[in-house]
Amino acid sequence: MPVPGSAVADAYDRLAAAFPALAVTELRAGEEAPAGGGWVSASELAEGGAGLERFLSWDDSQVRRDYGVRARPDVVAGFGLHRYAWPACLLITVPWFLLRRVPRYPVTHVSFDRTAPGLAVGRMAVRPAGFACLPGDPAADLPGARVVPDEDALRAEVRAAVTEHLEPVLTGFGPRMRRRGRALWGMATDEVVESLWYVAQLLGEEERARHELELLLPGTTKPYVGAAAFRPTTGPAGEPAHTRDRVSCCMFYTLRPDEVCATCPRTCATQRARGRELAKAG
Repeated sequence: MPVPGSAVADAYDRLAAAFPALAVTELRAGEEAPAGGGWVSASELAEGGAGLERFLSWDDSQVRRDYGVRARPDVVAGFGLHRYAWPACLLITVPWFLLRRVPRYPVTHVSFDRTAPGLAVGRMAVRPAGFACLPGDPAADLPGARVVPDEDALRAEVRAAVTEHLEPVLTGFGPRMRRRGRALWGMATDEVVESLWYVAQLLGEEERARHELELLLPGTTKPYVGAAAFRPTTGPAGEPAHTRDRVSCCMFYTLRPDEVCATCPRTCATQRARGRELAKAG
């Protein structure tokens, strides 16, 4: 159950209604974070030790089960980071997008279980460590509120909150992924953009999300690498649509060499154009 009076509980309720594959529970004051079973804390992932090893064993088993091959350790680690970072970013971006409130989550304040029955993405247990909001927000009087002057300052809070949470996690995953700095933050950029973009489509607010994300990540906000960079395209029935070219590669091509994603940075512009033509013809 959400904490009474929580500044972000309504955002998580709306997220659950639109996207029931992910459940977010806010811990009550004094309530212990869940442990055991499939639960792992973000701090365990950041430590890069046995907790991360157990977490990645799920990805290793999933690849062997679904594709009949053994993935390289760095590829397994990349899959695992994506499956954590994608929902973790939503903890921050969804309250910002829906309520203009930006919660803070140190890695000690988040736990994740992706083995819960009926939840394709998983469930997260969180303990907010304060939040930022705009002047005039009724939540400004709640404990932990920090008022910032305008929308630009609130966007800076989003970037800082995601950085605070993901930076230690990237440090834990980095050695296993054989990636450092720029490559890891390129992946983080993709997770911020694509997770909120997907959920906004379910909420019927895709156009606003594209606009908000382009302001949030214009391509000049370190440590993030690249921009939201949406571009118009054509959907399968010839309808107007939007896409973006990812900053990072998900490495799926190492499992299926003939199935390079159309938005992968490894795919040249000619190949992307050819893929769009084939999609329209199909």
